[in-house]
Amino acid sequence: MPDIEHIRAEIERMRVQVHRQRGEIRQLQRAGIPTASAEALLDRMLNNVDALCAERDRLKKEQPGPTKGKVLGGRQW
Repeated sequence: MPDIEHIRAEIERMRVQVHRQRGEIRQLQRAGIPTASAEALLDRMLNNVDALCAERDRLKKEQPGPTKGKVLGGRQW
């Protein structure tokens, strides 16, 4: 099972790819070339990023958090 750092790296890599894909779509639009297939690919990429973010959030919740109410965890007034 991938750890949270691997998921975060994958999200960042996918975000770079999404940025590039948007640039390519703009270039195609300027050239007057149909962009339906490129936009469908972009939608799939964005769905993949959303799934990775959900997985990251799930893994983050499972991690032990800071200890509240203890000396090292801060005061509770």
